Amino acid sequence: MNRRTTLILTMTCAVAVGNVYFPQAIIPLTAAGLHAPPDEASLAVTATQVGYMAGMFLLVPLGDRLPHRSFLVTLLALTGLGLLAAGCAPSLQFLIVASALIGITTVAAQVVGPLAAGLVAADRRGAVIGTLLSGSIGGMLLARAFSGSLGEWLGWRVPYLATAALTLLLAGIVALTVPAATPPSRQPYPALLAESLRLLRTEPDLRRSCFYQAMVFAGFSAVWTCLALLLNGPVYGMGAQAVGLLALVGGATMLCTPLVGRLVDRHGPDPVNLVSMLAVLVSAAVLAAGARGDVPGLTALVVGTLLLDIAMQSGMVANQARVYALRPDARSRLNTAYMTCAYLGGSAGSWLGVRVYSQAGWRGVCALVALLAALALARHLVALSMSSSPSRRKSGNSPSPGVRSEITTSEITAKPTPSKNRNA
Repeated sequence: MNRRTTLILTMTCAVAVGNVYFPQAIIPLTAAGLHAPPDEASLAVTATQVGYMAGMFLLVPLGDRLPHRSFLVTLLALTGLGLLAAGCAPSLQFLIVASALIGITTVAAQVVGPLAAGLVAADRRGAVIGTLLSGSIGGMLLARAFSGSLGEWLGWRVPYLATAALTLLLAGIVALTVPAATPPSRQPYPALLAESLRLLRTEPDLRRSCFYQAMVFAGFSAVWTCLALLLNGPVYGMGAQAVGLLALVGGATMLCTPLVGRLVDRHGPDPVNLVSMLAVLVSAAVLAAGARGDVPGLTALVVGTLLLDIAMQSGMVANQARVYALRPDARSRLNTAYMTCAYLGGSAGSWLGVRVYSQAGWRGVCALVALLAALALARHLVALSMSSSPSRRKSGNSPSPGVRSEITTSEITAKPTPSKNRNA
């Protein structure tokens, strides 16, 4: 796991995650190019997110069963072909189907994490995983700027075709440079899927982490899906490039994530969750002022989207810290359950946001964000009140107990025979 491999895997995370988000910035261009209403064109974005959720649940568990390198190359190749088909789509219906294929296969970032953890020494694992996370965040934020600017200049098809070429090139680079790794499990595919569902049923802290992220991510997706409609509408009259440039402001999130991680290590995930949910509520109020237009409205959009991005990513760090402390021997399957729920919320948020925008405008979307954050906050306050009972305390509620629980679990899982340990 040298620097070159780390860089390649970081780029893989950025491209794979960016494929989910870059269509958001070109919804108006896609609608005009295919002669469809904007709300119907937004179904391509929803299809990508629904496909991503399905791929998270159906394909990511195979990372514990298949050789990582060949699995990763296959996913990237299929994604590249899906992007190529989308860029050549003759109709909106064809684009929606191609978008679903893109979403299903562009889950490479979730396969890279376990691969990197198996290739890197223990004393460098945290630094490498942090670098990969920065790549994912960068891909998510910069993809909108890339597609918005390129789509405004050359048309909505060009972002799809350019990303297809980049993804296929990356598949070849991964095939030639990434080391081979032995899969950690020999369990059959149905058993891997059943394990993710079982963990969701038996782990209360996993369920509440999933609920937190689903609610916040739904609001996040609603804002960014409808932002293109607002900026291209009569209030601002801007092009798709404006959405991409606005997304660049969220690049500050990449600098905040390491700091948030240290806060989680010091104080536990619960306080960070609380602050992030409150920040989402504040961001909804700030974003509502964006309906005014002109310079004050645009300033509100810049500040509000930045605050929303930071709050969402901070909650992600806290939730993953809580989830990964539950079962160190099943982190891939825990991540499958967690991310599937998160993107189910994001897909629902995109779909619901467009409907709310068509009925109640931008302020209605901001009210939706506030409502979703309030639901997560109410659930979190209930969890905090119940955590005062010793029987309800979980390892994720404070850093020290979380560390002791992880060590204890590791020691326990180390006792079975080697074959059982591999299957775990």
